[in-house]
Amino acid sequence: SGLPRVTQRLWVLLQVAWHVAVGKVQKILFPERMKRNLLSQRININQNPAFEYKDWGPTFFSIQYFFFVLKVRWQHLEDQALQGGLAPNSPVVTLSGESRRIWDFMNGQ
Repeated sequence: SGLPRVTQRLWVLLQVAWHVAVGKVQKILFPERMKRNLLSQRININQNPAFEYKDWGPTFFSIQYFFFVLKVRWQHLEDQALQGGLAPNSPVVTLSGESRRIWDFMNGQ
């Protein structure tokens, strides 16, 4: 969109803060309903019997969750592709754990 990057980041911050705050309140007021809701989602962690809800459920809507979602959403602001324009130069991680940009990685840098 045509908004300045700072405005976009502020808007994303407010959206994520609202999402986490509402989720946290719902977890406090309706813990069993939130558990059923999270378990009904089709995510890989629900499909793995080695992971139980008690191990990963409390992490939803935590401060770590907030910062992770905020970081991912801010990174997605940079991923913009317009028809006829350049593709996003998204960050990637090599098998050795080194962080690079996809264009540099493709060029062997």
